[in-house]
Amino acid sequence: MAQVLHITINGKPCEALEGQTILQAAKANGIYIPSLCYLEGIHQYGACRVCMVEVQGFRTLAASCMVPVKEGMVIRTNSARVRRARKMNIELILSDHPQDCLSCARNNQCELQKLAAEQGIERARFKGEKSAAILDVGPSITRDTSKCILCRRCVTVCNDIQKIGVLNAQNRGFKTVIGPALGKTMGQVDCTNCGQCTIVCPVNALSETSSIDKVWDALGNPHKRVVVQTAPAVRVSIGEEFGLPAGEPVTGKLATALRQLEFDDVFDTNFAADLTIMEEGSEFLERARAALTGGKAVLPMITSCSPGWVKFLEHRYAGQIPNLSTCKSPHMMEGAIIKSYYAEKIGVKPEDIFVVSIMPCTAKKFEITRPEMQNNGQPNVDAVLTVRELAKMIREAGIDFAELPDGEYDSPMGNGTGAADIFGMTGGVMEAALRTVYELATGRPLPFEKLHVAPIEGSAMIKKAELKFENVLPEYGFLEGFTAKVAVTSGFEGAGILMDEVAGGKADYHFIEVMGCPGGCVTGGGQPRNYKLDKWQKRAAGILHEDERKPLRESFRNPEIKQIYNEFLGAPLGHRSHELLHTTYTDRSAER
Repeated sequence: MAQVLHITINGKPCEALEGQTILQAAKANGIYIPSLCYLEGIHQYGACRVCMVEVQGFRTLAASCMVPVKEGMVIRTNSARVRRARKMNIELILSDHPQDCLSCARNNQCELQKLAAEQGIERARFKGEKSAAILDVGPSITRDTSKCILCRRCVTVCNDIQKIGVLNAQNRGFKTVIGPALGKTMGQVDCTNCGQCTIVCPVNALSETSSIDKVWDALGNPHKRVVVQTAPAVRVSIGEEFGLPAGEPVTGKLATALRQLEFDDVFDTNFAADLTIMEEGSEFLERARAALTGGKAVLPMITSCSPGWVKFLEHRYAGQIPNLSTCKSPHMMEGAIIKSYYAEKIGVKPEDIFVVSIMPCTAKKFEITRPEMQNNGQPNVDAVLTVRELAKMIREAGIDFAELPDGEYDSPMGNGTGAADIFGMTGGVMEAALRTVYELATGRPLPFEKLHVAPIEGSAMIKKAELKFENVLPEYGFLEGFTAKVAVTSGFEGAGILMDEVAGGKADYHFIEVMGCPGGCVTGGGQPRNYKLDKWQKRAAGILHEDERKPLRESFRNPEIKQIYNEFLGAPLGHRSHELLHTTYTDRSAER
């Protein structure tokens, strides 16, 4: 247990724990110290010098995010000396920062702008010498070095959290630029488009590549039927953009807001999450059947619904491409169904339908550009909006989101089971698959409390579970006595560990789930900028609440899923399903 230390801050006796920094101790005692480069639990660098304080006995001011507290320490956070230095440092940062706040996408959501206002800075007194700016616009992420303040938050999240390492400080001194080595763009290296860098960037140096204008144009085109779908994790996060508590499900308000934006059809990607389980679960059973009856099978099978993860594997573990499930991700499946089954049902040509996906993910923007993600020359999805982008559109339309009444999604692709909801958190896809596979094979629900596979819940880097099949139905006799070993991870550090095991032939698993972002879609790169563990946990809790309140919690029980197989697809893994719902992958190992 950490020793309690006694310190004084601004004349107030305070207690702190040994090992805490001055910044942490001040916060614990309700004392605010401004900071910019610091990010709690993620990044501690001391570059901006905004959090400086005066410490008795210190010759110079101290960066409070870097200096640990000591017994008897006397600290002043707002002395005249501190205020002058803090204001000067912010002004120096502003000196070579663009003064285009009104036209900047981060206007009123910029940490530098907020600090300047707090310190009473109304104009830039200094004019710095700007280096040549780099504008790197990719399908998922836009990098604008003219706005970079060299805080290095993105470097930490890319290198230490995600273990990708494509963002680093290049050159030295005034010529320092944050980006890939050798002047390459993000698209020329093995960036996964996870977007975690866009969440931690305090300014607009890194952001999602906007699709807002493209969607507004489609909504204004009288010749287009504009169809929207929303991912499971969106309903527990978008409320944060409008002052509602993190994790509060706002599914009904979301449906109403989309109608007020004048989308023609409002669908739920939860439908396609259930569809994914039907296809992916059937694919796993076919691979297991082959393996258990002496045939050829590639195991472990690995989930494919996270496009950032898929790109990571294509770059770094291309030899394991056959392990990936051939299923498209849920929103791509839904797009394919909208432009085939639904188009036929309503008598509209597929080329006259414009599909928009509201996603917690920036990598989905890259995913829709893949040539594999189209049928009959038509892209399955035409545009992806992040949660942040949709919130901007709602504000721009003057919609008071927090006060909206609850609405309903449209049929036949507006309903999902509880199994679909949990796609939004790590372990959810695996759990949803096991619910269906086990009950189809045995005629009994999963033998776990509330249908949750406890070992694969939580936030540990790699989670494992086993499920034994006993007393199976005759048609699944090949599974009798089989123990399925599964593993779940989120974030690329865990993915790399698991893939090293698979590539080395040491993986004792049959089924693996990987999500590109730590914690799964609840922490996706397109979510509200709130890089705090408690926010993620609240979003995950909201998803579990949505699952547990629903009367139908196994994908195969969804009546709309039964309908589409009866009317259109035939059976899982059938000819039409393979044509519309399955895909291939690309070896990108040469692009590293």
